[in-house]
Amino acid sequence: MSRRNGVGYLAAFAVIGITVVPLLFVILGGFRTTAQINRAPAGLPGPWVWDNYLEVLGSAQFWRLLGNSALIAVIATTLAVGFGSMAAFALSRYAFRGREAFYTLFTLGLLFPLGVATLPLYLWLRQLGLLENPLGVAIPEAAFSLPITIVILRPFMNAIPAELEDAALLDGTAKLGFFWRILLPLSRPALATVSVLAFVSSWNFFLLPLLVFNDSTNFTLPLGVAMFQSEHSQDTAKILAFTALSMIPALTFFVLAERRMVGGLTGSVKG
Repeated sequence: MSRRNGVGYLAAFAVIGITVVPLLFVILGGFRTTAQINRAPAGLPGPWVWDNYLEVLGSAQFWRLLGNSALIAVIATTLAVGFGSMAAFALSRYAFRGREAFYTLFTLGLLFPLGVATLPLYLWLRQLGLLENPLGVAIPEAAFSLPITIVILRPFMNAIPAELEDAALLDGTAKLGFFWRILLPLSRPALATVSVLAFVSSWNFFLLPLLVFNDSTNFTLPLGVAMFQSEHSQDTAKILAFTALSMIPALTFFVLAERRMVGGLTGSVKG
């Protein structure tokens, strides 16, 4: 084994240790009691305790939070992918003055932090009457997902041969027809990639829902975890079980779409 491969394996093990070990600690901690955790924080369950997970799954609060997060994530993902794909189509298949400047503007959006926009965003949402409204979270989340969506989709769409578009035009297909019938189906790997990124990003947002929602019935799962932690501050095991269950939907979605996501990223880099 070469030194380069050894460094690569070492880096991979380090990443696994940093990411997977804490997840295992949270998941396994939910199968223990708080007394067991206090006695041996890094120990394994013995005996295994299922009550924490069963109580969380049996609570209406958890399912309400899950539904709120799913609704907002689906809306944000649909808006980001829908508008992002149309913008990427225009920036990749149309030649017009200022095209690269527009693309650069979207690229710079990757560097724009949410914290800077907190106050103006709150005032804008209040004026529009979108506080305590899922759209008040979903629309800004979609806007913050647009830059990465366009940055991935544009080179992917640009790499699709122009001969396909010329043949479609000769067959009487308009530009929009080419976009819907040919370009989007060929861009499925990239669309899957940006969908996963937008969905997971929306699912994990904490500051924006905190800004928009005051009523706990509208909270998303990240806010619900913080609320649950304050309500059960003495029951560490139950908090870990609640946290583990809140991660499962996003992790499942990510794992199921991982292969398509890698294909989309590869295609965008080649483009």
